[in-house]
Amino acid sequence: MFDFFRKYNKIVMIFLFLLIIPSFVLFGVERYQGSGGEVKVARVDGQSITRPEWDAQHRLETDRIRQQSPNVDPALLESDVMRYATLERMVRDRVLAAAAAKSNVTVSEERLSRIFAQDTGLAAFRTPDGKFDRESFQRVTGRTPEQYEASMRAELATQQMLLGITGTAFTPPALAAATINAFYDRREIQVARFSPESFASKVTVSDADVEAYYKAHTAQFQAPEQASIEYLVLDLEAAKKNISVNEADLKTYYEQNTARFGTKEERRASHILITAPASAPAADRAKAKARAEQLLAEVRKAPATFADVARKNSQDPGSAEKGGDLDFVTRGAMVKPFEDALFALKKGDISDVVETEFGYHIIRLADIKPAVVPPFEQVRATIENEVRAQQATQEFAKAAETFTDAVYQQPDSLKPAAEKLKLTIQTAGNVSRTPPPGATGVLANRNFLNALFAADSLDRKQNTEAIEVGSNQLAAGRVTQYTPAHPMPLAEVKDKIRAQLITERAAVMAKAEGEAKLAAWTAKADGATFGAPVTVSRREAQAQPIAVIDAALRADASKLPALVGVDLGTQGYAVVRVTKVVPRTPSAPEQTQQENAQVGQSVAAAEEVAYYNVLKERFKAEILVPKPAETLPTAAR
Repeated sequence: MFDFFRKYNKIVMIFLFLLIIPSFVLFGVERYQGSGGEVKVARVDGQSITRPEWDAQHRLETDRIRQQSPNVDPALLESDVMRYATLERMVRDRVLAAAAAKSNVTVSEERLSRIFAQDTGLAAFRTPDGKFDRESFQRVTGRTPEQYEASMRAELATQQMLLGITGTAFTPPALAAATINAFYDRREIQVARFSPESFASKVTVSDADVEAYYKAHTAQFQAPEQASIEYLVLDLEAAKKNISVNEADLKTYYEQNTARFGTKEERRASHILITAPASAPAADRAKAKARAEQLLAEVRKAPATFADVARKNSQDPGSAEKGGDLDFVTRGAMVKPFEDALFALKKGDISDVVETEFGYHIIRLADIKPAVVPPFEQVRATIENEVRAQQATQEFAKAAETFTDAVYQQPDSLKPAAEKLKLTIQTAGNVSRTPPPGATGVLANRNFLNALFAADSLDRKQNTEAIEVGSNQLAAGRVTQYTPAHPMPLAEVKDKIRAQLITERAAVMAKAEGEAKLAAWTAKADGATFGAPVTVSRREAQAQPIAVIDAALRADASKLPALVGVDLGTQGYAVVRVTKVVPRTPSAPEQTQQENAQVGQSVAAAEEVAYYNVLKERFKAEILVPKPAETLPTAAR
């Protein structure tokens, strides 16, 4: 059969060509592209947002956050909640952009030019001759100037759309007062608590009760799936180890950066200043210069009188009273003409009259501290580290390619990749799909854990692909042992079940006792026993449960004193006696104004949300992936 293909390979190729081309014509190229890379995750106004677009946007946002906050928890950035939040923002931006376009909201060239002119960040991309450095801008921002301008237009247009809502929000005084009083309303209360602990001794739980509860709630007592893993991490520090540094290169670097490793030459100067600003009339400047030359002649005749002459005649208020002393300075600390003259003097010399933008100076060099340069051997380790750091980014890119290929080409072991890149294989036990509270590093990264618990990794015990777990950081791992989720034996959980049943039954008894007391005290107040009176509000809970505070504030203030019962669940029951309303202490005018402003901002925000919801319906915006039910990682909370 294979001989036939070798003999008639040209005929076979023509046949296949005739077979494939018509299918492209009939069904379209897009049918052959598959849906793997173009999965639609959201839709706005008939336009789709694809998963690659979502991934790219989330990558941009996380990179920006990492640059601004290098110590941010990676688990937070890679969590499903944060990824979904990125998608929600993308949908919001597109909804507002569609609304701006349909409403013909535009941004004038004049306004855009004014904003660009005031943007100090853009000034960094201008060359000394005033031209815009396009390549530098694109390298730093990852966008072309045209893309940046388009994004600014869209942002300003959406701001104008929302300003029509938020800028016209109105908060009546009655609404502001009702909102603020909800936080400040106070009640004086007395509380009688009926806690489960008081009834625990009266509860009896048999072994049969425990077994029955276990059988009915087996899902509550599942041991989670766990894996023992080994993994590799490639980062800049690891890449540095593979950099070979030439001794000659280190010495060249030392010679080129000598000033950085030691101390610069310092000179102690004194001066006499006769002020004459550059904007002063020519006659005034000539007069000042003549005065300076007169004083120069005086101090050159008697150098020892320099300090006295400076005290009497110098017009520099900072140094005159110190005899003109400016202390030690290095190059770059003074204006250029002054500096050039100072560093041309010998110790004890007095300069000619030096003209600067401030006027005319007479300079005396009092002392010199020569530059101190440490020997090469003393700073060799620092130099080597700096050279390695400079080469690390380029080396990391090469190492990352080697790392990716190695873990893929030999999928049943991490050892070849470790040996090629001189990495240490690390191990971890009891690893689960969800990072535990307080987890850091690779084991806190959701993408890495998802790859570990993928079917190929679990069933075949193969390496994961190289996963980006941080800025300039890759990881790959493999599962060495896997234990699936399974019910825990009754013997391991029976004590926990018994304690839980005791708590639940004691809480039921506490509630029954509390309800009975509430009924009895409502019928006849004599004999009621409450704690000491306390004044509570939503701002000042006084160690009371929030349910107690809410019940006290909901009680009818026109019928006090009043008794209310509060079911506290597993914490028991409370009977609350509301005795009186405690007037709020009036706020200072400034505080009242701030509070009203905050309420106004809240109303404006609520109206913005309501308007956005209307726009979402109008432009048929929908997110096509499920919203994650999980909460943020512990560190984020």
